[in-house]
Amino acid sequence: MVLPEPYRTFVAEIANGTDDGPPDAGGLLPVGAKPPNWAVWEAEYWMSPDPFDATAPRPFKEPFPLTEEWQWEYDYYDHSLHSSLLHQTYTHGSVLLGSDQPGQYWTLVVTGPQRGQVWWLRDGCAAPYADDTPSQQAGGDFLSWARDWHTQQGWWKTE
Repeated sequence: MVLPEPYRTFVAEIANGTDDGPPDAGGLLPVGAKPPNWAVWEAEYWMSPDPFDATAPRPFKEPFPLTEEWQWEYDYYDHSLHSSLLHQTYTHGSVLLGSDQPGQYWTLVVTGPQRGQVWWLRDGCAAPYADDTPSQQAGGDFLSWARDWHTQQGWWKTE
């Protein structure tokens, strides 16, 4: 797997994980690592009849399945259509960057049409990172995501 720039350069030349930095709870994860709360969060809106398996391998070579925000707490209506998609959203084609809290994860897409984009996975929805609000569809790469955190802009903007 070839990591997308500028994340690849960051990992190679600055740090492969750090206790400092985004997200607030636990810092930036090393490539391929899972946050400690990955295995213990209890989803209120996990709609699939098959439980989330935190021990399952994360197939990086399989494409990340989404290209736009998906709110499954509202749009999940057919197990045959949505169960596999829900599982793939959490496992396919991305590396975990970290976790704000149990059930909320930042991930960088490494395979598929959203390659290089940061996504936010939370209980009930998945959305591309946007500079101003979660509802924007523009999305942002690792550099935008990290810069916004550092300057306390975007999602980190204090109200």
